[in-house]
Parts: sequence; structure tokens; C-alpha cells
Amino acid sequence: MQLIPGATMFNSAMDVTIWHGLYLLWLTAGAIDFWLHRASSIETTSGLKESGLHLVQIAILGAATLLWLSFRASQPLFLILLALVCLHAITGYWDTRVAYPTRAIRPLEQHVHSILDLAPWIAIGAVYWSMPDTHVATGLALDLAPIALWLFAIVPALLLTVLPALIEFRRCIVYRAP
Repeated sequence: MQLIPGATMFNSAMDVTIWHGLYLLWLTAGAIDFWLHRASSIETTSGLKESGLHLVQIAILGAATLLWLSFRASQPLFLILLALVCLHAITGYWDTRVAYPTRAIRPLEQHVHSILDLAPWIAIGAVYWSMPDTHVATGLALDLAPIALWLFAIVPALLLTVLPALIEFRRCIVYRAP
């Protein structure tokens, strides 16, 4: 099983294990970030605005993940994914601008954010290096990843980031309700 559809650089079990481990580290950092938000009582500070931006960031990278799982590595796919990674970075900056004036962002949370900010750039680099040497693909070519990879990419993401984000958003809505 290849981590990146169409990739030749991820053929050994060791490479797959490393990339799987990095992906799980990234998702775990996301789960820790939501735990830190709960500990800092996000619902009483930056509330819905920041929590909503977390959902936007997850949606952006979720879309990138679905595209990556659905299409062969190519220049058009790379450019779309790069645009999504840039949009995620801009949204992350906006998220911090919303949070900073209203709540303390402690050192542990700042370090967790470092992982969350860096991981998409590492992933986009891996996609780039997995593209064919010619880099001349003229369009997107549907090339679905194996079901095992879909499950590995989606199930942990749902459990470690999407569910905590929705719980956080609900807490913010409940707190804001009259």
C-alpha cells in the first residue's frame, strides 16, 4: 500500500510507517489543541468566532485530504492542494488574531500550534515529491486510493479532530445561548 497514490518513493513498509506516524502525530496535536481550548474555557473568551475558524480550518484540510485520496499526483492536484494549504495558513493566522486579545495562549498551546501549522507544509512537500518526474499532467485524473488508506485517513481525523471541534463549537453555542 502506498501512502500517496501513484507514489514510488513510499514503497517500503518503513516509509509508510513513518508517514502514518507523522499523520497520527498531527491529528493527536489537533486533539491536544482542543483539550487545551477546553482547559482555557474558550467558550467564555473568544467563543464562537474562534471555534468557527477551527471548523473552517478542518474543512479546508478535509477537502485537501479528500482530493489527495481521489486523484493521481499531478501538477494540477499539487497546485490545488498548495492553494488549500495557503488558505489554511491564512485562516490559522486569522484564528490566532481572534484568540490572542481575548485569552492567554500558553506555551504548550503555542508548541502544539507549531505542529498544526507545519504539518500541512510537510504534507504538500510529500505530494510534490511523489509527482511523476515529467510534471506535465494537463488535468486531474481520478485515481482512488485503496479503501484501507481512506479509512486510515478519515476515521482518525473524525475521532481526533472533527468530533472534538464539533463538541467545542457546541459548548460555545450553549454558553452563548440566553
